Amino acid sequence: MSDQPAGPARHPGATSGRDPHEPRRTVTPLEIFFDLVLVVAVWQAAESLHRAIVEDHVLEGVAGYAAVFFAIWWAWVSWTWFSSAFDNDDTIHRVSAFVQMFGALVLAAGVAPAFAGDSGIAVSGYAIMRFAMAGQWLRVAAVDPGMRPAALRFAVGIAGVQILWIARLAVPGVWGAVAFVLLCAVELAIPWWAERERITPWHPRHIADRHMVFTMIVLGETVLASTIAFRAGMAAGASFSVLFLGGLSGFALVCSMWWLCNVPPARRLLHDNRHAFVWSYGHYFVLSSIAASGAGLAAIIALKVGPLSDFSVMAVRGAVAIPVALFLLSVWFVHIRPHRPRSALSASYPVTALLVLLVVFTPLPLELTALIMVGAVFAVEVTQGDPD
Repeated sequence: MSDQPAGPARHPGATSGRDPHEPRRTVTPLEIFFDLVLVVAVWQAAESLHRAIVEDHVLEGVAGYAAVFFAIWWAWVSWTWFSSAFDNDDTIHRVSAFVQMFGALVLAAGVAPAFAGDSGIAVSGYAIMRFAMAGQWLRVAAVDPGMRPAALRFAVGIAGVQILWIARLAVPGVWGAVAFVLLCAVELAIPWWAERERITPWHPRHIADRHMVFTMIVLGETVLASTIAFRAGMAAGASFSVLFLGGLSGFALVCSMWWLCNVPPARRLLHDNRHAFVWSYGHYFVLSSIAASGAGLAAIIALKVGPLSDFSVMAVRGAVAIPVALFLLSVWFVHIRPHRPRSALSASYPVTALLVLLVVFTPLPLELTALIMVGAVFAVEVTQGDPD
């Protein structure tokens, strides 16, 4: 038997479901390419949030960031779970992935205008991704009789709600915000509705690996954000020692976040379908908090360069503490709590989140947050015991 990881068999024109128990299922190069393109939009969202914080438009920035990140995350989730079940690596599947990547780039180009109130470009990019996804489900319906009802519901639901997203552009003010929330709820409900009779044959280990890979890439984006801010601080003449301590603290923080979201293995949960939806949907908060912490790191370093008159010091301090606390709580909810671990391990995440929030009232929010997170890593290693 070959020692090479099993890859998808190429059958041009066919889109039948893959074996959900396929041994040695791995993340493919196309999937990694897809993630790397999509993280461009993540970067734009985090950068726009950073600008909103330092310009003292925090509430507007947070609202814009939450909305834009939903579009990025949901497009990624939809393609990821579809590919886990139906990736046969044929020409049409690859081209569909490339179309969605192009849509992601259009979405990325529309992030800054969306923060300014013009969502047209962002919605156009999202529409490209979603209509391509609907086309993939129509392929499944055409060649897989067993999956046809579910596939048609997916295709109709995705295309129908996308038309409503486009129509929402004409809805002004508060009603536009209400329509946004309702359409997000409809998007999240489509998989529940489509799979009410039969679940798509996604691969538990593959899904767990896909989420972890994308999480690592978003963490890398956070490192990039702090590096760019560090360089900007040096160009502005800030003290190297101050920036070095800030950079070291930021890197320690990111490494701690990586460590804390890697225990225990998620694939154990996904063998139980009851956890799959909550687990995947919960990653909106895991991923968005990671990217937001990058915006906060950049804002903290900007504060170290010199006090500016047009943004609140307290808001900047919270720009790191609040996303990190949200990260800890969401990782606890998604990855830790369902495993019913020892009480000390389970409690360490919420307790750490509370301690992190308290650093908002201190003059060294980044450095103290990093110290608390490093301490949390040691606490987790001590309390989790031997892996089961």
